[in-house]
Amino acid sequence: MKKSLTLLLIITLYSGYSQDSILIKSKVANAIVELREFVALPNDALNADDIDTNLYWLRKKFTERGFNSTILETEGLPLFFAALPMDDTKPTILFYMHLDGQSVDATKWDQPDPYAVVLKSKTDDGWKKESFSDLEDDINYDWRLFGRSTSDDKGPIVMFLNAIDALKKDGIEIPYNVKVILDSEEEKSSAPLPQAVRTYKDLLKADFLVINDGPVHVSGKPTVIYGCRGITTLSITTHGPIKPQHSGHYGNYAPNPGFQLSQLLATMKDADGRVLIKGYYDGITLDEATLEILKSVPDNIEEINKNLAIFTPEKVGSFYQEALQYPSLNIRGLGSGWIGDQARTILPATATAELDLRLVPESDGNRLKKLVKEHIKNQGFHVMSTEPTMEDRLKYDKIVTIKEGTVTDAFRTDLNNPFGNSIVKTIETKFGEKPVQIRIMGGTVPISPFINELKIPAFIVPMVNADNNQHSPNENLKIGQIAYGIETFYALLSSKM
Repeated sequence: MKKSLTLLLIITLYSGYSQDSILIKSKVANAIVELREFVALPNDALNADDIDTNLYWLRKKFTERGFNSTILETEGLPLFFAALPMDDTKPTILFYMHLDGQSVDATKWDQPDPYAVVLKSKTDDGWKKESFSDLEDDINYDWRLFGRSTSDDKGPIVMFLNAIDALKKDGIEIPYNVKVILDSEEEKSSAPLPQAVRTYKDLLKADFLVINDGPVHVSGKPTVIYGCRGITTLSITTHGPIKPQHSGHYGNYAPNPGFQLSQLLATMKDADGRVLIKGYYDGITLDEATLEILKSVPDNIEEINKNLAIFTPEKVGSFYQEALQYPSLNIRGLGSGWIGDQARTILPATATAELDLRLVPESDGNRLKKLVKEHIKNQGFHVMSTEPTMEDRLKYDKIVTIKEGTVTDAFRTDLNNPFGNSIVKTIETKFGEKPVQIRIMGGTVPISPFINELKIPAFIVPMVNADNNQHSPNENLKIGQIAYGIETFYALLSSKM
């Protein structure tokens, strides 16, 4: 490492880099080493042993930086908590990230082991593997690190740790009490989190919360997000004959659950994608000041449509950001009988639609689920929560079984919050441009327990590139985002708000 940093110093001096640029690159070099070590520890949220190994690594790394850390037991997998020594005269900032990752199917990755980080550069033909030894001469910010959780969410954790190193090296006194909470079940909805926040409320007490999950705006500009949508789910199953039947013998006679389901779903949205269920959008109003903020986000609609390969978007909102201000009703999966090479000439016994409902602060998840169920009843269905018995089947014309998922609430902090204004100002001062300000993002981060229990404002300050393939094969982190993350954490922790 000593040799690599010396070479880096010589090359950057003769390449016109500033002293600050040299130092940042040295921090990035260390962060890459540390991230490779961290990613090498599998972190499947479904495997408790994986989580334990990661907790041990985190405790060691945070302790080395002067943090007091502890493992917080929950009804599920433990949380990781760390804090620098407290000073009652300082305000407290709480950072939220997560240590768990999505499961992997190694056969879908373009590398043998998704937990062994691979360095790649972009070419006209795709991605080319590079040697980590090439980083000893210089660090190319356009190269990427491929591996599970490089971006979601181990990368930001490592950026934070290296920013702490930089602050200590520069002798900067942090004007805050700093607390960190790392979730270990974020990738499976963080079911234990609400009770855990209630249990450890005093330990987690803070003046504001900063979430470092998710990507920056697709433009690559610094980004501050004031909220995220919540989520809940419904599984809807229609019933035909008690078991699959020969389509020749009973087609035109036994009701087909696939047609019943498709006809039911068609009553829920119009041709432009607007939900037709009465009361679904109640309570949502957007004034001119809000619309101005939404329109300030530099979305390239032509590029979005090209990436999605669509000609006409739905019309819930008149533009992309406006659409995100409303709750969604999404069919995330459909199933009935067999398809493709497995197709057979049968009349199916059941058909199922899996729905997810993205929530905004104005829309209560339980209320929306109730509206959907009432709508289904109004279409002539007998609604059940269990499989119909023979008696039920012979009594009711159309039967649907509905299974409900839990609710993760949305949150949204006021756009004029003073802590948010300070974050925006700090980032603008650091990078010379005002960050993209997003009122609410489309995805879900399980933050509402902190908002509800601690009564504090929350802001998402993402660190990673938008095209990082999170949750998918070939997840990656652009090296330039590591530099950005370290500098952003450094600025936030050295500027008094």
